[in-house]
Amino acid sequence: MAASVTLTPAAAARVSAIAARQGRPAVLRLAVEGGGCSGFQYRFDLAAGAEADDSVSRTNGVMLVVDPVSLDLVAGCTVDFAESLGGAAFRVDNPNAAAGCGCGASFAV
Repeated sequence: MAASVTLTPAAAARVSAIAARQGRPAVLRLAVEGGGCSGFQYRFDLAAGAEADDSVSRTNGVMLVVDPVSLDLVAGCTVDFAESLGGAAFRVDNPNAAAGCGCGASFAV
């Protein structure tokens, strides 16, 4: 399956650092679940690896995996890691989102 979700080099570096600290593989799972202030919310977890039906993208040795149901809602998005005065967080630039909340953690389609 072609990768349709991209991890930026900054996000890949952050995942790699977190995984190394925890002694785990550098695999970030992006999932979408119901909830948040706009209807859907992003969930990030370190994973042991990809499932057979996951979409897989690789950036600088780090894997980003997305399950097929979530992929319908995030296809074409870019996952970045940003640090600012407000804190540090993974950010999703999702072209499918019709609306989002101020914190960037939830969206509507």
